[in-house]
Amino acid sequence: MATATRYVSPAEQTDQRMLINGVSWRDYVILREALDTPGLRMTYLKGSLELMSPSRKHELHKKTIARLIEAYALLRRLRLIGYGETTFRQEAKERGAEPDECYAVGRIMNDGEFPDIVLEVIHTNPLLDKLEVYRGFGVPEVWLFREDAFQLYRLVGESYQRVERSVFLPDVDFELVARLAVREDQDAAIQELHTLLVP
Repeated sequence: MATATRYVSPAEQTDQRMLINGVSWRDYVILREALDTPGLRMTYLKGSLELMSPSRKHELHKKTIARLIEAYALLRRLRLIGYGETTFRQEAKERGAEPDECYAVGRIMNDGEFPDIVLEVIHTNPLLDKLEVYRGFGVPEVWLFREDAFQLYRLVGESYQRVERSVFLPDVDFELVARLAVREDQDAAIQELHTLLVP
């Protein structure tokens, strides 16, 4: 019996990143509008522009985490509004970013507002400091998923501090979410979470 083997290109296995320096705000905005295609993320910080094409594994982990967090919020009756990969920009701060996922808690964001929580899945080291970008936006919480574990950061004053729990979702067991997030079968991961949360 013949079997087919699918070739997985290197681009599918790892995130592809490129950094361009000396990019004006105007050029960044033009590039963002011109290259508004799926699979390309841009981060801008004070004249430096990072282009990133996420791997398939990156997208799988991102989507699984989003589904788990959203299922948790639904089961706990928390008003969590997801905004996905929305582009956030602020010329005065010379910043632009497209998080993997982002959420507002208990509110609907208006134009010009920023999310309460940002999720970034990191499979290859960013070329720009994501925390510095989100600090300029005043995002209260940033969740980094790196090496199959979460690092949570809370904005305190003018800088981020590492924390163990989310202020917005304090009951979330991030070790459990991390364990479920790396499973290939998303539905099985969601079902396991549901079983654990609903007696």
